[in-house]
Amino acid sequence: MDSNNSVLHMPVLMEEVTQFAQPQSGEIWVDGTAGGGGHTADILQVVQPHGHVIAIDRDPAACLKLQKRFDQQAVIVVNDSYHHLPLHLDRIAESIGVAKPLLVDGILLDLGLSSDQLADRERGFSFQSDGPLDLRYNPNEGESAAELLRYIREEDLANIIYQFGEERFSRRIARRIVEQRKIEPIETAKQLADLIHRSVPGRIHGRVDSATRTFQALRIAVNRELEIVEKALRELPACLKPGGRFLVISFHSLEDRLVKHIFREHEALEVLTKKPIEASDDEERRNPRSRSAKLRVSKRK
Repeated sequence: MDSNNSVLHMPVLMEEVTQFAQPQSGEIWVDGTAGGGGHTADILQVVQPHGHVIAIDRDPAACLKLQKRFDQQAVIVVNDSYHHLPLHLDRIAESIGVAKPLLVDGILLDLGLSSDQLADRERGFSFQSDGPLDLRYNPNEGESAAELLRYIREEDLANIIYQFGEERFSRRIARRIVEQRKIEPIETAKQLADLIHRSVPGRIHGRVDSATRTFQALRIAVNRELEIVEKALRELPACLKPGGRFLVISFHSLEDRLVKHIFREHEALEVLTKKPIEASDDEERRNPRSRSAKLRVSKRK
């Protein structure tokens, strides 16, 4: 990562988030996937001077940037996964001088991959990176994608690629990976992307690179993303005040289905968006990654 504090990431659905979140002065909000702090800054502008934003991110590098960007007490930066929010609330209540138990006015989760992470050549999120094939949001937790690929059974790998990546060539890709690791280990993102490009017909499928779904699947697996999303959707409503808003932006169908079903089923939530909110044509032109973004909103009963 560059040593400077520049932020590349352009958050999606900013206007729509503000419209549905309806933050008010003095409120306490959680940005559970703070990244570069775009949504955090937007909410902070409304809730300060007496309100606070709890900015959470699994990525230590992102948290360092957040601390530099928001060098003020109104933003509490937490380096952890958003599903651990309940573990931090008592400490945060003490630090900002409010009564326990602390209930927050709103929670926002933007489940997309940050452009800052894509730009970090040491993380392996970019297909063209010659750096390590890591794919972890926190490089200090769990095992990297390269480590996983050294030992995982071909059938299990094919299932991960199919289930988490919805990749129809999953068995062929898994077989080629297992064949390749007998010759030499797959250590970099570029090695894996090149192997996938040689394994499936046509480098581009529709509008996406043919390696996209496999990288997505491995990223989801090493970060336990769907497991964490499901746990958070079921448990975080208990952290909200009555009437508190819960907003989730997802970028692929697996996550969106989870959000849709749990929002509908959860006894403590009332769904505010019958259909997902999507980016405007203007935003899609300005920020192509917004094309796949879907925002769903509920509130605590």
